[in-house]
Amino acid sequence: MALRDMLRVLVVDDMSTSRGILLQGLDALGITSVAYAENGKTGMLQARQTRPHLVLSDLYMPEMNGLELLQQLRADEKTQKIGFILITGRSDDTIIKTGKSLGMNNFLNKPFALPQLKDSIEAVVGRL
Repeated sequence: MALRDMLRVLVVDDMSTSRGILLQGLDALGITSVAYAENGKTGMLQARQTRPHLVLSDLYMPEMNGLELLQQLRADEKTQKIGFILITGRSDDTIIKTGKSLGMNNFLNKPFALPQLKDSIEAVVGRL
């Protein structure tokens, strides 16, 4: 069985358009076990319950942003080993350094194309 058939992914993004683009991209890559949350707080609850292999999270969201979500995931024994990719249109060195210090596995700039999404995911979980 291919990795893409077993991989469980959680998409966390407050913008329905951005979520839709990620969900379509994952589907195009053959990743079918995908859930989503509309903010970091809900994403954290889902991650604790479903234990995905990978979280794709937007940076800027209400209630709990992507870096706060990452920090909470890493602080919880149940979720600390989940792969984490931060996605944002406003990347700067401070965000990337902070993300890395919190345990971010990878970073993806918006806008992105399908090959970039695939490369970003494969860098964390292995070849799809």
